[in-house]
Amino acid sequence: MAHTLLLPLFVMCGLTSTVGTTVEPAEMLLQPAGEGQLSLDPSEVAAAAVDFGGAARAEPLAVMRPGCAGDVARLVRAAYRSARWFPVSARGHGHSTNGQALSPGGVVVQMSRGRIAPRPVPAYSPSTGEYYVDVWGGDLWVDVLNWTLANGGLAPKSWTDYLYLSVGGTLSNAGISGQAFHHGPQISNVYELDVVTGKGELITCSEEQNSELFHGVLGGLGQFGIITRARIALETAPHRVRWIRVLYSDFAAFTRDQELLVSLHGAHRSERFDYVEGFVIVDEGLINNWRSSFFSPKNPVKISSVHANAGLLYCLEMTKNYDSSAADSIDEVVEALLGQLGYIPASVFTTDLPYVDFLDRVHKAEMRLRAKGLWAVPHPWLNLFVPASRIADFNRGVFRGILGNKSSGPILIYPMNKHKWDDRSSVVTPHEDTFYLVAFLRSALPDSGDPTQSLEYLSRQNKKILEFCDDAGIEIKQYLPDHRSRAKWARHFGPKWGRFLRRKDRFDPKCMLATGQGILPPSSSGFPW
Repeated sequence: MAHTLLLPLFVMCGLTSTVGTTVEPAEMLLQPAGEGQLSLDPSEVAAAAVDFGGAARAEPLAVMRPGCAGDVARLVRAAYRSARWFPVSARGHGHSTNGQALSPGGVVVQMSRGRIAPRPVPAYSPSTGEYYVDVWGGDLWVDVLNWTLANGGLAPKSWTDYLYLSVGGTLSNAGISGQAFHHGPQISNVYELDVVTGKGELITCSEEQNSELFHGVLGGLGQFGIITRARIALETAPHRVRWIRVLYSDFAAFTRDQELLVSLHGAHRSERFDYVEGFVIVDEGLINNWRSSFFSPKNPVKISSVHANAGLLYCLEMTKNYDSSAADSIDEVVEALLGQLGYIPASVFTTDLPYVDFLDRVHKAEMRLRAKGLWAVPHPWLNLFVPASRIADFNRGVFRGILGNKSSGPILIYPMNKHKWDDRSSVVTPHEDTFYLVAFLRSALPDSGDPTQSLEYLSRQNKKILEFCDDAGIEIKQYLPDHRSRAKWARHFGPKWGRFLRRKDRFDPKCMLATGQGILPPSSSGFPW
């Protein structure tokens, strides 16, 4: 039945089909009008039915591998015009955690496999006085980095901690890391987009051209269109990085110093760090193993040795970029910046490494986890934006309360400056000048024998954290949000909800795009007001 439904789709889209043994032979005779393929192969369908989170599953009818933006536009246009409409979702590296990129009963557009064009080369814009690069929406950030470094020693300004994510995927959320306090999120460093809307229109948009679509798509969770091209702002890449970690047992001192450092975003390069993040250390193993072999295995750090208060430590992580010409002065610059901070004496750990190695630090941890069979496990992640005015309450109720003495994974915590975020985008953040990302990046280990590491236990704990914030009146916003009712989505978007609905009606009136988010139900008769 599914194959019969998709046969008209093949004809309308002009796509080659790659199929399993149960498909009628007539489908193999279809000739492509573009470069893409639409597959019913069971292995490809099964791969597109899950994501990194491992907790959600929904099989599509087919997987499309586009060769160009026109292929994506033809597919979505066919879905929009068909009496037998079907949902369409773009999938990059499949790193979503709650089924956001799934397309139950529809078509998943596998963007990360779709590039057949030459590698992009950076260009210079006389109007902005800066360099940029045009990339395919499914390109991975690690590839963008390698291409731009090889062509002029350039690099994007703002990053995520993990580089093996697609450009379109992170721009559909925000794209954040420790550079966001200075440069803003990745969505604040985009000049132009090509977008396929929910009507199948391929539209170029920017601040000046089709600006409503441009701002809607940035942080828009895939709800208004599929990003097929992005023009990314570049800067000259530094050669090396001084990577520093200091420890705190006093949460007030930890957050005070973090907020001081992000307040220096406008200072001269020599008077600020280039990256500021932090993490909470609940159990001792994480202090030595999170992200890299940063601390020497021959001299591991013990929580007891630094007099942690009630078994908790807070780690402040910073970097200072430099080139060979500044190598002689880097010690002096770092010492002056550290002199402003109130960390535990004698807890300073530093290392120097190439800029590329620092940016790719999480991938090295991934390789170690893969070798141990601990990567492809469920990941019940919870990412929150917490107002700075309530972060101490959050610490008391969650870090020192709900979590107990186990975290089952890293807990990031670092502040950002709201004015670095464009309020015209679809992203919602707390209504304060400074807010924190608190990210619980846990892994469930079903076979560990420890019930506190099960998916069920960690999911319940996530629920308790959300309930605590609600009861305490802490007005958090979820980053990479997961809500399962229209009322909860309306509360999430708050004052932006009306604008979200208007944009949805304009750019995806049948609500066919990114239905895995569960925001609005698809409708063959039009927008479900």
